[in-house]
Amino acid sequence: MRAVLAPSGEPVHRHDVTLRPAATAMVWIGPGQPHQAMAVPGVALAPHDVLVAVELSTICGSDILTVQGRRPAPAPLVLGHESVGRVIAIGESGSAAVDGSPLRVGDRVVWSMTVSCGACDRCASGIPQRCRRLATYGHARIEPRWELTGGFGGHVHLRDGTAIVRVPEALPAATLAPVPCATALAWAALARAGRVHEPSGARVVVFGAGMVGLTAAAIAVEEGATVLLVDSDPGRRAIAGRFGLVATTPDAVAEAAADIVIEASGRDVSAAIAAADVGGAVVLVGSVFPTESAGPAGTAGSVPDPGPVAPVSPDPVALDSERIVRGLVTVAGVDGYTGEELAAAVAFMAGRGRAYPFAELVGAIHPLAAVDEALAAAASPDAPLRVGLAPR
Repeated sequence: MRAVLAPSGEPVHRHDVTLRPAATAMVWIGPGQPHQAMAVPGVALAPHDVLVAVELSTICGSDILTVQGRRPAPAPLVLGHESVGRVIAIGESGSAAVDGSPLRVGDRVVWSMTVSCGACDRCASGIPQRCRRLATYGHARIEPRWELTGGFGGHVHLRDGTAIVRVPEALPAATLAPVPCATALAWAALARAGRVHEPSGARVVVFGAGMVGLTAAAIAVEEGATVLLVDSDPGRRAIAGRFGLVATTPDAVAEAAADIVIEASGRDVSAAIAAADVGGAVVLVGSVFPTESAGPAGTAGSVPDPGPVAPVSPDPVALDSERIVRGLVTVAGVDGYTGEELAAAVAFMAGRGRAYPFAELVGAIHPLAAVDEALAAAASPDAPLRVGLAPR
């Protein structure tokens, strides 16, 4: 055990954990460059930190945008924020799961995409995903004493302020890995809509049959809604059929008179607003993409599921403000989620979500060393909704 100084100047006692063999992480160093393997022989855990051995990670659309240079990122970094793993070490003061119970070595867990301080005004107001001291797994630059920052490695160093949730041993890793991104975002989107209109008995339209949209549609059905899924891709509509969901094309949806509209495609914002009935709620989730001219330095936001080839933004959306005002339509955005929403997403997958073939949405699972091939496969036009990476 040794002490280092925190940014506040206070000493932080760290517990050194030696890894034999050394942990391996695949480091992204910039667009057009192959990943480099990095050996990490040990980590220094702060009092409430947790070290997790990764079981499986899946490739999210934001990972694809990063390697393509279409999403700004502070290289070098370790990509990956959709993962499931097992606790192998805990800091000297222990750590707790979202439900307040102490974590133990051997627990199988998923964790939030972000690290929050828990003390700033944003954390106090219930939006820790926008913490003023935010750090993000898979998109944070490697730094001293925090090298294992993403899921594209054999281990991830979870810092204090990460929401951690235990997961059932019986659920497939392919079902669980996307939960910290797609599933939790889908749950958060419906929870946000629920502030305006309860899903039970509601007419719900979901734009985008990617991982987020399919999950949101499945959750809405289980909450008692009548759901219509909208996607221009016939392959994705076919997947929706395997989930027992009704799917159609965007041109078949005009004024759908929906109580709740979830826009998860990034392409149909105007259509989503037009589909809302009087008093309806429209939630935009993952609908921010870099413009074609932005390049590597452009501004990009949340991209949970852009599809095999990420779309680029068209001209700014024409906002029909009169329709929104006279129709009493609520338009909200969702980017990230709370720890409680992550726990609820896990509970859905462990319960009613078992009725759906989520594990089938993950296609080929590549070895960690083949990360570049896996990313290329995930970006291909005929890619499955998710491609996996397994370190072992």
